[in-house]
Amino acid sequence: MAKDKSEKKKDKKPSSGDDVAASPKAAAKTAAAPALSYDERKKFVSIIAKPLADEKLTKKVLKLAKRAAKRRQIKRGVKEVVKALRKGAKGVVVLAGDISPIDVLTHIPVVCEDAGVPYVYVPSKEELGAAALSKRPTSCMLLLPKAPPRKSGKDGKGEAKGEDDEAEAKEVAEAYAECEKKIKELA
Repeated sequence: MAKDKSEKKKDKKPSSGDDVAASPKAAAKTAAAPALSYDERKKFVSIIAKPLADEKLTKKVLKLAKRAAKRRQIKRGVKEVVKALRKGAKGVVVLAGDISPIDVLTHIPVVCEDAGVPYVYVPSKEELGAAALSKRPTSCMLLLPKAPPRKSGKDGKGEAKGEDDEAEAKEVAEAYAECEKKIKELA
């Protein structure tokens, strides 16, 4: 006869911490996955992922993406990026080169070229998702040059916060301009 739900749950729970560490699957889950080097990640990139950012540019773009995500200056995912590009948004498109099947992304470079928006591939969708402050891997992202206007009324920010925000906005704008220039040189 089949077990009921409560019995199944009891069977799944380990009786001690030693049992969890002893099983290879559990050990693999608890141990952090070793970070792959740039060259190792590059092995998984599709052959049509051109222009591919070099290691230095990849770090700069992902760092910029993380800062832009905090300021809500990104559009994430194929649908959002294509929608923004068709509406005339300007920025830099960052695509993951290890997407499978790559057909999911093949139309985005064409849309970018039609809109006059620079684009670049990075080796890892996981790192791109992490840079977007997401737990999920991300296939593509549009980095906007300026943050969209915030709706006022909910929070009263002080003067010190406004000055910090302006300084951060200036730093992000400088990093954006530098990355955009290097991406245009690749193309």
